[in-house]
Amino acid sequence: MSRFAAPVAAMDATRWVIVAGYLLMLAANLPGHMSVDPVLSLYEGRFHERITWGPPFYAWLLGAFDAVLSGAALYVTASGLMLFGGWVWMLRMAGRASWLSVVVAAAVVLTPNILIYQGIVWKDVFFANSATLGFICLIAASQGWAAGRRPLGSLAAAGLLFAMAALVRQNGLVAWIPAAAVIAWALRARGWKVMAGWSLGWLVAVALVTQSLSAVAIPARETDDVAVSRGVRLVQQYDIAGALALDPTLPLEHIDRADPNADDELRRRAGAQYSPQRIDFLDRDPKVGATFWSLPDEAIRAEWLDLIVEHPGIYLKTRFADFRWVFAAPVIDRCLPVHVGVDGPPDQLARLGMEARRDRDDQELFNYVTWFLDTPVMSHAAYAVLSLLVAAALLLRRRPEDIAVIGLQIAALGFTASFLVISLACDYRYLYFLDLAALTGLLYLSLDPAVWKRRRV
Repeated sequence: MSRFAAPVAAMDATRWVIVAGYLLMLAANLPGHMSVDPVLSLYEGRFHERITWGPPFYAWLLGAFDAVLSGAALYVTASGLMLFGGWVWMLRMAGRASWLSVVVAAAVVLTPNILIYQGIVWKDVFFANSATLGFICLIAASQGWAAGRRPLGSLAAAGLLFAMAALVRQNGLVAWIPAAAVIAWALRARGWKVMAGWSLGWLVAVALVTQSLSAVAIPARETDDVAVSRGVRLVQQYDIAGALALDPTLPLEHIDRADPNADDELRRRAGAQYSPQRIDFLDRDPKVGATFWSLPDEAIRAEWLDLIVEHPGIYLKTRFADFRWVFAAPVIDRCLPVHVGVDGPPDQLARLGMEARRDRDDQELFNYVTWFLDTPVMSHAAYAVLSLLVAAALLLRRRPEDIAVIGLQIAALGFTASFLVISLACDYRYLYFLDLAALTGLLYLSLDPAVWKRRRV
């Protein structure tokens, strides 16, 4: 143990706070909260029927847990264990704790971001847990290399976690680059060839694992996962509608050539229905969606590219408005800040043997969340600031294992920035990874808050 370590009692107390937080989370939330999306994913996973364009891997994962124990309770237990178990492992690897970490751990596990969100069956939570635990594995890898070992187990575990993360959130691929950079940094003293060999080799291995898991998850009768192509098309249509809201006279040459009537319909209707809060508002006028989807992909793609190249000011203004709502929503209540209970299509719920649920316990959990709305605890912007501060403090200290936590912050901030390009709605869960990364970084830093003291390895 380092000579700067806090008493063993502080480590024990921090560990028990984390364990108690996990048990409290399970007691408060099991058998789990499910909105429409996870209900449909569970349906797909159990019956192997694709009825949505959501990530097939997530449906397969829910189906795998459901096959062992019907419902989502086992999944919630395992998903939460990834995070809380990762924190306990992080504490063990740190080999130290402070009494401040006891307070921080208690505060963190009692935030609705942990206490409630870890009980919601959302792919965004699973993505955040997977990526966070992946970087915790890289702490172990960094320590292993510093001690002269080859940490193959830690690297393999990290690779599997990042592969799963990317399969439930396609833009989660941005986390791979900071992860590879952490590996390269850990080997910087061994020369650029070793750095490049390990980091690039690891990236290739993760890509292969991702492809293998994808092949397992996608039903045999499907030859193409339409989620990516459909998602790109939705972003393009949303951007065009937003641009028309700003400038109804915007030229739509490619759409006009494909269908002159569609040009007139969109100019008259799409801008009026656009809202930076979410793309769903376009559905208030069924004619808008019907017109958009009647056009060929090539026309929409070309129009969208023209918008970016020929009218960058309008494009950026539209995108910044969308991003503002997902990153710093002016009215958080409009952005589904939480979901408790079970809600889904009656037919799918009946076939799953489930019922819609919003009981007294669920209502009490919802009331608990409302205490934190419109406060920094439920503000992605506040967590972005916290993430930057954590990264800056650890960069000042730069112990070998600190770099992995810095990588976690960079990955979360990069993931957040990607929504500047792809945001379609302001749901709070989309940027949950940022909250979790910042809270994990704060907990890690609190274990030994003396940022000016570097430990020699």
